[in-house]
Amino acid sequence: MTTDTVTAPETRAFEADVSKLLHMMVHSVYSDRDVFLRELISNAADACEKLRYEAISNPALLGDDPQARISLTLDKEAGTLVIEDNGIGMTAADMAETLGTIARSGTKAFMDKLAADKDGEGQQLIGQFGVGFYSAFMVAGKVEVVSRRAGEADAATWSSDGLGTYTIAPADPEAAPARGTRVTLHLLDDAKTYAERYTVERIVKAQSGHVPVPIFLHEAGSADEPRQVADGIALWTRAKSDISEDDYADFYRSVAGQFDKPALTLHYRAEGRHEYSVLTFIPETKPFDLFDPDRKGRIKLYVRRVFITDEAEILPRYLRFVRGLVDSADLALNMSREMIQDSPVLSAIQKGVSNRILSELAKLAASDPERYAAIWENFGPVIKEGLYEDYERRDQLLGLARFKSTTSNGTWRSLKDYMGSLKENQTAIYYATGNDLDRIAQSPQIEGFKARGIEVLLLPDQVDSFWTTMGVDYEGKPFKSVTQGAADLSLIPLAEGSSSAAAPSEEASSFIAFAKDALADHVSDVRISDRLTSSAVCIVAAENAMDLQLEKMLASAGRAPERAKPVLEVNAGHALIAKLGQVGDDDDGRRDIAFLLLDEARIAEGDPPADPRAFAERLERLMTRALG
Repeated sequence: MTTDTVTAPETRAFEADVSKLLHMMVHSVYSDRDVFLRELISNAADACEKLRYEAISNPALLGDDPQARISLTLDKEAGTLVIEDNGIGMTAADMAETLGTIARSGTKAFMDKLAADKDGEGQQLIGQFGVGFYSAFMVAGKVEVVSRRAGEADAATWSSDGLGTYTIAPADPEAAPARGTRVTLHLLDDAKTYAERYTVERIVKAQSGHVPVPIFLHEAGSADEPRQVADGIALWTRAKSDISEDDYADFYRSVAGQFDKPALTLHYRAEGRHEYSVLTFIPETKPFDLFDPDRKGRIKLYVRRVFITDEAEILPRYLRFVRGLVDSADLALNMSREMIQDSPVLSAIQKGVSNRILSELAKLAASDPERYAAIWENFGPVIKEGLYEDYERRDQLLGLARFKSTTSNGTWRSLKDYMGSLKENQTAIYYATGNDLDRIAQSPQIEGFKARGIEVLLLPDQVDSFWTTMGVDYEGKPFKSVTQGAADLSLIPLAEGSSSAAAPSEEASSFIAFAKDALADHVSDVRISDRLTSSAVCIVAAENAMDLQLEKMLASAGRAPERAKPVLEVNAGHALIAKLGQVGDDDDGRRDIAFLLLDEARIAEGDPPADPRAFAERLERLMTRALG
């Protein structure tokens, strides 16, 4: 065929191993059948954009129908779905070229043409690889395409069952579109729902509601006028001054699937080397999937206002609570719009959007601390995952972090606030981890710090036990656990009104030496503590051992080696310790007391005694002696 006019029906084979390629398209490339409608609407939108471009030099192509549109017609009785546009249209030769050859894209050729034309910059063309059309065979047993190119008199029909051949024939000019393309899908038995208004309207709004062409929906046999289901104006392309808070809130609810309001809205357009638009929201309440083990993000990716996927990793996982979208003008795609390439463009978008969200959070923290505190209350535990995972942005995240502490009276404190309250000779930022804020605040290991007015950060989230082990520091001060190693508080003076610990008596010193011997199989050391003021004993991790809370977490998950022996610290000034000399030379009694003190320290940590039965027997013997 060398002319654009087909004089008789002609059956041809696809210019590819279509039986294999179509099977791949239907069963491998696309994971969701709904995408066929997105692909066909994208093709229709491309056709309208092509016409708009060509009409710049040849306005006559628009005729008396200048307004681009896409029409969807549903016929439940016939089991058909029709997608029609009034775009550039195709000749018979165009059909053979674009629909008869899989993976040959007229749009790509058109973009190549634009690349040589400086006036063609910025055209919003979506399809690039010419395979999306064939996704129609996921839902249709037969596909018919009737088209007339703008400015031409003749029309042609392309038809195929997708099994290896297609037919091109002349079309009745009276029955063909005046301009543009009509695609009729004869739906498979298990795809009849695609002829129902609710199903189609839902898909259009979810996946193609923001293409740059209005979309109308009509049900065959209905006397009602076609109803507009998409206005062709993407919210994120409008000026921020033209968008109300209610508009943003409605859009947020539709894109996030939630019923609250956004706590923070970020809307901007990046220009320069890469151009893309961003409209993201931080929810007012925690999404139900915030702690999903897969930790997937929920940012939708669009290319030129056409939905591509909501599984692209636009943001790091610790920002997975952010909802919204990114619309790129120049992101490279591979053969399916669902599978984007790992390209420098995508990397630039990921970096740019992530940094912008963090900088906006920093601005909010400075300008409206109460609003920021509400966001941190909801999402702080997730953001802190970045302290463990994102070394590049760790300093930025430390600036965003907020903590409750022994001096904050239940309010949030920043590390900048903490640094402002450092005590003389204080060389570290002290913290305590655990599962419950109140229990951490009552930990015996904190007593000596309180006595000196040293602020201790209270860290109740599981992730706290991990990021604090990564060698993190803030303004040169390392983070140090109050339950690990020696406290080394002797150089920091006591607060006014606090008394120093008394020196141990000779009898108490003798008992401590005895306990070190008796407990040698259970602890690495028994020593006098300068971190205790009111409790008799506590346990801490050795200097180079794993922090107690982290060790406990890993052990409970079966992921830790044999637990290291802790250190038992004794408050030499405690009344109980002072009276231990009264036990005399009864080694069995002293051994019972030593083990009971160790179990007391374990219980204070929220752990059971190492041997509950032995604990009960020792306690019973001690009470018998006391009463005897």
